[in-house]
Amino acid sequence: MSIQKREKNLNFFEKLYIPEIMKGMALTLKSMFRPNVTLQYPEARFEPSSSYRGRPVLVQDNNGVERCVACGLCARVCPALAIEVQASETELEKERYPVKFEINMLRCIFCGFCEEVCPEEAIVMSKDYELVFKKRDDAIFGKDKLLVPVENLKERIEFLRAFK
Repeated sequence: MSIQKREKNLNFFEKLYIPEIMKGMALTLKSMFRPNVTLQYPEARFEPSSSYRGRPVLVQDNNGVERCVACGLCARVCPALAIEVQASETELEKERYPVKFEINMLRCIFCGFCEEVCPEEAIVMSKDYELVFKKRDDAIFGKDKLLVPVENLKERIEFLRAFK
């Protein structure tokens, strides 16, 4: 059994922790006199940066075709089990497309795993943060509510490409 020696003996003031208390009080005083950052929400809207993870959406290309190939990776990686995908065959250049793509927004935890795992950049976290539902059924977003044109998501897609 080895005995460890104390590297430095504390003096009287250090034993009372007065310098540490004074540092904490200085930090508190400094933060008290900073300007407020509170937004008056309905009048002043929050404009999130491109790194913000809002509600997940499906990307729709310029020709009106969705990018999703219904691989199901997003549904498998979702920790909250909020995504449901059913695939079907197509005659276009890609082999599959989602017949049913639903996200239960009551379950979604906005983690962004679905966005990270998607090989086609088909699901992206948007800047939408206002989600209001009158009934539980309204919280299940199908393709009609999820499809967003690629022009509206350019900033987020550029951010993802820069940091992947």
